[in-house]
Amino acid sequence: MPRPKRIEGELRVVGHRWSARAHEIRAFLARSRVHYRWLDIERDEEARRLQRPEHGHQVFPVVILPDGTHLIRPTIRELADRVGLDTQPDERFYDLVIVGGGPAGLSAAVYAASEKIGTIVIEQEVPGGQAGYSSNIENYPGFPGGLSGSDFARRTVEQAEKFGVEILCTRRVTRLEVDGPYRVLTLDDGARVSGHAVLLALGTAFRWLDAEGCSNLVGKGVYYGAAEAEAAELRDQVVYLLGGGNAAGQAALLLAKWAKRVVIVAPEPALDSAMSGYLVDDLSDLKNVEPLPGHTVRAAEGESHLERLVLKEVATGREQRVPADALFIFIGAAPRTGWLEGVVDRDEKGFIRADDRMQTSVPGVFVAGDVRAGSVGRIASAVGDGAMAVHFIRQYLQAR
Repeated sequence: MPRPKRIEGELRVVGHRWSARAHEIRAFLARSRVHYRWLDIERDEEARRLQRPEHGHQVFPVVILPDGTHLIRPTIRELADRVGLDTQPDERFYDLVIVGGGPAGLSAAVYAASEKIGTIVIEQEVPGGQAGYSSNIENYPGFPGGLSGSDFARRTVEQAEKFGVEILCTRRVTRLEVDGPYRVLTLDDGARVSGHAVLLALGTAFRWLDAEGCSNLVGKGVYYGAAEAEAAELRDQVVYLLGGGNAAGQAALLLAKWAKRVVIVAPEPALDSAMSGYLVDDLSDLKNVEPLPGHTVRAAEGESHLERLVLKEVATGREQRVPADALFIFIGAAPRTGWLEGVVDRDEKGFIRADDRMQTSVPGVFVAGDVRAGSVGRIASAVGDGAMAVHFIRQYLQAR
C-alpha cells in the first residue's frame, strides 16, 4: 500500500482564540510540522469573510485546505488523514510492534529497522512524545546550539522511514493479548496488529492539576505543554507557568520572547532544586522572567477564558489573587498504562516493571523510556533505552 502524501501548501485555521477545539487543532498541526495560518475571528477581517454558517449558525473552528476544501470542527483523526499522515497499518503482522513514538520508540525503530527487523510504530498523537513540546533542548549530546523537540522528532522520523519503518499517527492501542507465539494489539477502531515482539515505549502524559476551576479552562488560557502555536498570541501579556523542572524552564524561555511578564510558580524553595543549572542561568538573564518559588496554584478563575489565578504559599498557606492571561502547567508526568492492567506487571504508580533484559512479565513484550519503572526521565537516556531494548529484542527473535 503506498504511503499517504503529505499535503502541500498553507492551511488556514479560522476560529476563536478561546476555543479549546481550535487550540487542539493548532497544537496538532504545529507538532505535525504542517504549515498553517491562524485567523482569529475577533481580530482578522479575513477570518470574518471566511465564516461558514451551518444550520443558520456560525460554527468554528474551520480548517481550510490549500484546495479550498472546508473542514468544519474536524476531529484530529480526520485532520491527520486529510493532511497526509499515515493512520492505517499497511500489514497485519510485523517482526516488532512499537507502541509509542517518543524518543525511546523512535530510536528503537531506527535501530531495529537497520537490523532488517520489520517494524511499525503506533503513536496515539504525533511522533516526538513530550520531547516534541520542548522549544530548545540544549543538553542533548552533539547539538551544542540546541535543537527543538519538533526538529528532533522530524530528524528521527525521517531516519526511521529511510530504513523502512512504518509510523502510524493518532492511533491508540487499547488491548494486548498473547496468542501462542504472537503478541496481538487491538487498535481504537478494533483493527488488530500482530508481531513476534512488542516494545512498550508509551512515554508519559502531562499530570493534570487538581485545582478549582482549571479543568473548565483547559484550552481557554490553561494549557499543558508550551506549544509554539500559543506563544505569539501572548504578546505583551502576563503568563504564569506552574512547575520547577526543565520543561517549565524551556517553556519560560520560549514564552519570554513574546510575553510582557513570565512568572514561574514552583513549589520547590528555589528553581535550582529541580531545574538544570544552564536553564536557571539563562532565565536569570531575562528581565521579564520572575521566579516565584515556594508557591502553587490553588484555583483558576474566568468566565469564557482564564482571567485570574489564586496563588498559595506552600509554607504558610497565605493566598493571593492575581490577573493572568495564560497558565502553562508542568507538574510532572503520569504513565498511560491503564489499558495494561492485569496484563503486565506495573508498580504502584503505573510504571512498567522489567527485568535486566528490559523484558516485562510477559515474554516477548519489552519496555523502554520514561514508562519503564526506574527510568531516568531524560531524552538522551530514553534514546539509549530504545537502542538497548532492540539489542535484547534481536536476541529474543533469534532464539525463536
